[in-house]
Amino acid sequence: PVFFFFQSEAEGRSVTGALNFDPAPDAQTLYKAMKGLGTDEQAIIDVLTKRSNMQRQQIAKSFKGQFGKDLIESLKSELSGNFERLIVALMYSPFKYDAKELYDAMKGVGTSEGVIIEILASRTKAQIKEIIKAYKEEYGSDLEEDIKSETSGYFEQILVCLLQGERDNATLYVDTTLALQDAETLYAAGEKIQGTDEMQFITILCTRSATHLLKVFEEYQKLAGKSIEDSIKSETRGSLEDAMLAIVKCTRNVHCYFAERLYHALKGAGTHDGTLIRVIVSRSEVDLNLIKAEFKRIAGKSLSSMILILNLVKAHYSF
Repeated sequence: PVFFFFQSEAEGRSVTGALNFDPAPDAQTLYKAMKGLGTDEQAIIDVLTKRSNMQRQQIAKSFKGQFGKDLIESLKSELSGNFERLIVALMYSPFKYDAKELYDAMKGVGTSEGVIIEILASRTKAQIKEIIKAYKEEYGSDLEEDIKSETSGYFEQILVCLLQGERDNATLYVDTTLALQDAETLYAAGEKIQGTDEMQFITILCTRSATHLLKVFEEYQKLAGKSIEDSIKSETRGSLEDAMLAIVKCTRNVHCYFAERLYHALKGAGTHDGTLIRVIVSRSEVDLNLIKAEFKRIAGKSLSSMILILNLVKAHYSF
């Protein structure tokens, strides 16, 4: 359902929006596409995937003004499956979309830890602040309290620390003495002792800037004779391990992190369509082209070609 994001891949563009934009005719096109029997899905694709998020918000406003209907609700009533999921995702503003994904990850039976980790580990301080605000406005609930109620132990603590957004206090200056001290603290908290002092890892990973952490990882490698990733893998398990590794990967190269998320969503048994949709929609106006370049390096083939092959297989076997 996400292949049409790549129709202009040869030009290397992600979603940039339409020039000479007027929301009124777009709203009329969408109304006609959903009026009467059947739905003109191609018309919906042609409009919504070629507009920026800000333009889609204006289309929704025009749709409500002209026809007295909520565009998202109209789309939901006409569409189904992953196509509905994608088109509805396009209609949310970025912060409301992240808030929705977090809410959906926690509601019902079980919690989708991977979704929460992905969003909180990859967003900036300013973005997290807006997500918390949007979550409160949309669901009348406190995001931190909901996360606390759905998680526990060190995993809960690392998510709550990420919510504070301290990691994004970026500066070009790095205190090399403090970086070495942090590396020694991490080494002493893991490889050097029986067991692991998880809170030391959580505190340093969640409160230091990316530039500082890169120096810490460099010094840690010298001390431990192994990467911080390898130590995390040997010292922790489960969702806590996933969260720590996500922070490290986002610190080293956030584009590579998302490329890996997409690669793992596409390979192996089953396909995680939710991850595909969320990553592509949320990064389409941010850094999708850079993610696509990293994906090709990792997978040896383009993201669009893998998605196209997957869609053909699904259509053939009626998945």
